[in-house]
Amino acid sequence: MTNKIFIVEDEPDLRDTLKYNFENEGFSVEAFSNGESFVDSIQKNQPNLVILDLMLPGLSGLDVCREIRSNEKYDDISIVMLTAKSEEIDRIVGFELGADDYVTKPFSVRELILRVKVLLKKRSESFSDNQILEFGPILMNLDAHDVSVDGKNIILTALEFKLLKHLLKRKGRVQTRDQLLGDVWGYSSEVTTRTVDTHIKRLREKLGKPGDLIQTIRGVGYRFNN
Repeated sequence: MTNKIFIVEDEPDLRDTLKYNFENEGFSVEAFSNGESFVDSIQKNQPNLVILDLMLPGLSGLDVCREIRSNEKYDDISIVMLTAKSEEIDRIVGFELGADDYVTKPFSVRELILRVKVLLKKRSESFSDNQILEFGPILMNLDAHDVSVDGKNIILTALEFKLLKHLLKRKGRVQTRDQLLGDVWGYSSEVTTRTVDTHIKRLREKLGKPGDLIQTIRGVGYRFNN
């Protein structure tokens, strides 16, 4: 099946160049000049990967990235950020929001194509059987609602199961405490970031030694270290 790519870039020349080159590589491509038109389109037509400019008029690239990562039905979409900025803080913010890769302008189109192919291959392998999530000795069967470590079943609460599922589906990507509150708890008014830390601690304890795979990113949140 042909991979579908959405390009969100406000510079017409660059947008056209990327569309032309990716179509020549056999990709199905749609291009957008702003975040608003992209967000409208993605609700009806979902791509495999988004090439997203950080500095967009109106809805920024970071806002668009946040919009994608806040909805579980878009979990299998990879995101590559494009920006003229090269400061480390901009890359960190992009990765914290869920970008999979980050390319600074000017860049080689050929290199971007190669990066995209690598990301799509990894994502395809990760979601080849999305009812089974596996990382190291941890195995989740979403249909059976079972979790095992080294072949031994462990008992999780419904919330712990949802938290583990969320982290495993996004392994290698940092999840901020606010993201976890929104996606796992639904931003309950009674929930604080301290509650997130407490549940992570309990989850680690139940997983045993593999719980150490849940890495704390100081001042930010958590991730399964891929």
